[in-house]
Amino acid sequence: MTGNGSAAQMRRAAVALLEELDDQQRALAALPFDDDAARRWLEYRPLSRPGACLALLTVAGRKAAHRLLSTALSDHAFAQAMVIIALEEVLDRRERGALGRHSGDYWVSVFGDPRGDDVWSWRFEGHHLSVSMTVLGDEVSPVPIFMGANPAAVGYAGRPVSRPLAAEEDVARALLEAMGPSGRTAAIVASAAPSDIRTGTMPRAEQSLQPLGIAGGSLGATPRALLSQLVALYLDRLPAELAAAEAARIGGGELHFAWEGPVTAGTRHYYRIQGDDLLIEYDNTSDDGNHAHTVLRRPRREFGDDILTLHYRQEHLPVD
Repeated sequence: MTGNGSAAQMRRAAVALLEELDDQQRALAALPFDDDAARRWLEYRPLSRPGACLALLTVAGRKAAHRLLSTALSDHAFAQAMVIIALEEVLDRRERGALGRHSGDYWVSVFGDPRGDDVWSWRFEGHHLSVSMTVLGDEVSPVPIFMGANPAAVGYAGRPVSRPLAAEEDVARALLEAMGPSGRTAAIVASAAPSDIRTGTMPRAEQSLQPLGIAGGSLGATPRALLSQLVALYLDRLPAELAAAEAARIGGGELHFAWEGPVTAGTRHYYRIQGDDLLIEYDNTSDDGNHAHTVLRRPRREFGDDILTLHYRQEHLPVD
């Protein structure tokens, strides 16, 4: 299939990657699409995972893997991803090499055949980064997308040197400030933050996390605009074509914002945004508020559930 859309770019990049791998690495990276345990996978901790490890690839193979990742992310989100990967070396230095972390400990998998007409998917993943894309024809189902950072911020003389997830925190804090005391009372649903994002590594996100917090419709114009800006920040991790499609699917449904933990900067905190088939989670709850996790999920559409349903209907197969 030809074209310059996201699906076509992913297809070309996935084929190029597989062609750069030797037989041993290709056997690890090229997996059957119906291997649900490997395909429906979200693991942002430094644990073993399916796929081929970038550290063991040739320079051309690593470059092909990075080019595949770049087809799923906007320019700024790709930069975030590269900083997150580089932070493995910073973390290793801080730990004095105790856990052997390294920036090559990222893995790539392709499920199904990107050369064919059937549904296929791919994933790029390692510590604090997990990007999963499912493709059928010209359609792309682009979730979940997880980005984390440890350390979340590195500074010098009171100025940031590295802070890849700065906007994800700063816009949320601006929203809290703009909604005023009564709005914050409704939005803050717990005095202490959880230890991690609520959905963790679940292969299927919950449809609703309670309590919902404050409804966007009850906010004034400025905080409502900031809530929309915060949602757009996560959707704009995607290339413009995919981000616009995801924004259209949210539609005009009600959004809810919930915060857990104190609002003082540098303390452990968490927030989530929920809407119709939308879940955004952020936490900075380890290392005294210097270890961040963020995720964009669509509970009814993750790992290609939406385009798989369409595919099965077209093939007249039963849908679970």
